[in-house]
Amino acid sequence: QFSHPKADQRVTICIGIPEAAAPGPAAASAGAPRRRMSGGGSPAAPSPALSGRGARIAGAAPGLLDEGFALYLADPFDRQRNPEGVLNLGTSGNALCFDLIEERVSAAAACRAACRPLLGPVRVTAEHGSHLQGRTPESPQIYGYLIPAPYYGGINSKMWLYGELQPVHVPLFSEVTFWLFVYFNRHFTSSSPKKKKSLILINPHNPLGDIYPAQLLKECLEFAHRYELHVIMDEIYMLSVYGDVTFTSVLSLESKKYTSVFFLSSKDFGMSGIRVGVLYTRNHEIQKAVNQLAVFHSCPGPVQHVLSQFLKDRDWMDNVFFPTNKKRLKEAQNLLVDGLADIGVPVLKSSGGLYVWADFRKFLKSQTFEAELELWQKLLDKKLLISPGKAFCCYEPGWFRLVFSNSVDKIYLCKGNQPPFSISPSCQFLSD
Repeated sequence: QFSHPKADQRVTICIGIPEAAAPGPAAASAGAPRRRMSGGGSPAAPSPALSGRGARIAGAAPGLLDEGFALYLADPFDRQRNPEGVLNLGTSGNALCFDLIEERVSAAAACRAACRPLLGPVRVTAEHGSHLQGRTPESPQIYGYLIPAPYYGGINSKMWLYGELQPVHVPLFSEVTFWLFVYFNRHFTSSSPKKKKSLILINPHNPLGDIYPAQLLKECLEFAHRYELHVIMDEIYMLSVYGDVTFTSVLSLESKKYTSVFFLSSKDFGMSGIRVGVLYTRNHEIQKAVNQLAVFHSCPGPVQHVLSQFLKDRDWMDNVFFPTNKKRLKEAQNLLVDGLADIGVPVLKSSGGLYVWADFRKFLKSQTFEAELELWQKLLDKKLLISPGKAFCCYEPGWFRLVFSNSVDKIYLCKGNQPPFSISPSCQFLSD
């Protein structure tokens, strides 16, 4: 299990400094390459056409996930038109139930009313929710945010581009068992700056695929409330749970005014092109601020039309879509895990999300992030795109995220059951 640091290891709190100076996976290796993570870097100087803020946004460097996806777009695999193209197991999207979805997105209903039952037994009222187009609304105005690492690297760019906010990592390691809230309590108070920050949690976790137990969630909330941290809860994979573990939404717990929750349509419903997100908060000040921005991010009528028709048929969702999606996710996950096991690559046990967190450390020439990126490039040269741990701010080199939910056929290709791809030959040369 990916867990938490030894008691004598401390996290340095870095607020409002360039990413190059902040603690992170690059610092864990003297030989780590000087790649910038998405959205970070020093502030850019204003240009004649742009303000300082505009120049900072325009000058943001692409992250590793962006770089890999750009290489895929330049040469995408297609069985008929481009069979020698790049096979993408790096982008998290769910196409396993597209055959069910395409027939359901053609009539209208009220989107806000249709979204409400998705939150299960939790009573959610319309005045607490806001619908926005795009991935995430602007974050509360804070100076830095606590976040367990590894985590989805796109958070860095969004928080930096919108608010010049820097991450404060709580590093997780694979060998140590340590409760998250205990680590927060022992190390946050001694090094915490006085100004408010926030705590970002991802549940189910991306990229680990783990699910927070209800008791651990309660303890994290208690810790955050004790130090007046705003809790930003990312639950965009909450319905993509295929294991035996029970998912607990933070909304089913006693959440106070400093807790905000995000949902998206793109992952759980396989609608990456329907850019609709929901922010739920009981904090009226935050909602007022978000509503001021929502006029520029509102959902177009046709998008609401398509999504509401899909959501309103609860009987079909509960008895057809959700069970089928869960079954297909588990089958695809087992297929990929078995293929990795055949070549000696273990994975972290997971119960949610669309991916596995795989341990390629034995294929590294040295235990450095430079060697990890060299391995990543070798796989790209063999036309296989997966995501390196450095892109997720992992503190241990050699971990990679592989997505299993795009296509079962692609997994068979990687296993070597069908030409021209095979994970096995790709990995054989890595140990040479």
